[in-house]
Amino acid sequence: MGRISAPFGVKGWIRVRPDTAATPNLLAYRTWWVGREGDWRECAVVEGRAQRRAVIAKLEGCDDREAAAALRGKSVAVPRAALPEIRNGEYYWADLIALKVVNEEARELGRVTGILQTGANDVLVVLGERERLVPFIAGVIREVNLGEGVIRVDWGSDY
Repeated sequence: MGRISAPFGVKGWIRVRPDTAATPNLLAYRTWWVGREGDWRECAVVEGRAQRRAVIAKLEGCDDREAAAALRGKSVAVPRAALPEIRNGEYYWADLIALKVVNEEARELGRVTGILQTGANDVLVVLGERERLVPFIAGVIREVNLGEGVIRVDWGSDY
């Protein structure tokens, strides 16, 4: 849902770069999981606000700048059960990571390793024999089949 980028002030507040559709959406969750690579802890959000393209938040037990600085670089997540239901044709980014990408000629282009926000549309980062950037738009994405773990695309292997 986001990444802690820096402490904010001297009273334990943190600056978070959210990966949500709108910056304030992260503040809808009063409990965050903070950590990385198997080392996660549950944190209550005491207070927070959106500030430009970041969220400024105070976590319970994070009371000074040193405690906030120790969180720098850690990820912010929420339990899947806390997320709103999605409509048909919508996907959470986490569901797309590691899916196989196959073009219309049945050639596997690789697997989704990340997603970029460009402003115009999202772009899948696909890593196979080389890295490809595939626009996540209706004209290119033919099917997302989470059950099969595959995204079918109209995208040439020479792109």
